[in-house]
Amino acid sequence: MKRNSTLPTIPATASHLVLPEQLAQQAADAVRELLAEAAAANTTRSYATALRYWAGWHQGRYGIDLSLPVSEAVVIQFLVDHIQRKNKTGLVSELPPALDQALVAAGLKARVGPLKLSTVVQRVAVLSTAHKLKRLENPCELPSVRTLLSRARRAAVKRGERPTKKTAITRPELEAMLATCDESLEGLRDRALLCFGFASGGRRRSEIAAADMRDLRKVGDDSYIYRLEYSKTQQSGVKADSTPDKPILGRSAEALAAWLEAAEIDSGAIFRRIWKGRVGPALLPGSVASIVKRRAKLAGLAGDFGAHSLRSGFVTEAGKQGVPLPAVMAMTEHRSVASVIGYFQAGAVEDNPAARLLK
Repeated sequence: MKRNSTLPTIPATASHLVLPEQLAQQAADAVRELLAEAAAANTTRSYATALRYWAGWHQGRYGIDLSLPVSEAVVIQFLVDHIQRKNKTGLVSELPPALDQALVAAGLKARVGPLKLSTVVQRVAVLSTAHKLKRLENPCELPSVRTLLSRARRAAVKRGERPTKKTAITRPELEAMLATCDESLEGLRDRALLCFGFASGGRRRSEIAAADMRDLRKVGDDSYIYRLEYSKTQQSGVKADSTPDKPILGRSAEALAAWLEAAEIDSGAIFRRIWKGRVGPALLPGSVASIVKRRAKLAGLAGDFGAHSLRSGFVTEAGKQGVPLPAVMAMTEHRSVASVIGYFQAGAVEDNPAARLLK
């Protein structure tokens, strides 16, 4: 697509860009409305980041502040600036190098180079939401935009691009990671965190960080019931087809009890920071991910591990052990089969009877 000749000269420095603290007023209003809609904290942060980027890109591309509604031409220009396409010289896009560098210098972009297609799609979705909240004509739902995004996805698949997923922590990986946990406060906490995160249904890092003693109930001598009052599903306002009560049994319950006793925790956050041998305040979601990565590294595991590895690993292991999908979804709080079936089928693939026709 040819660049519009009426566009102003792209500024060569970041000083001309809208900085994060200088959002266009319409974008700032949209962020406040998203907050008013009681979106989850992580969602709100990602939406704010996307709208800051839109504001900076728009100001750098056109020399004026972003205002809603955005025109169809602007959204199309955003897409061709950020979506790679193949030509005789290789993969190219239309984002001017000077603007790309300015966006990085302004802190609106992590590094020079193309964004992931998933990031581009998410940023268009955020702009679409901003229009919907203001009840404005939405350019992101026009056929031209939807078609371009659809073709971009197909082209990416043809080039062999696939969404990056964290390596699943199934039973063998989990056992190896637990073996690295000693009897120190840190070891007891990490063992309890890994067991809790896995056994209670593959909890998200935000859910592990938010786990609180008020929601934990001891059942008998060696079991717990954890009531999941904070989850992405519940934050969305969609009624889940499962109970919020999640059982913590066997070894997982033992690990949790050992940590609570050693840390002398009887109220407040379950999983906490440890400073110089002392128990501190609640872990942050990012700290949960760091603990998972560190234990995987100590165990000598190969792969790209993160907090989501516990969630995908739980579903994968359940598929391996033949646990019925409804029972799995009752634990994970997945709302749709489509979002969980990929992991579940990956776990069950070796036991597919259709693969044994020549045996």
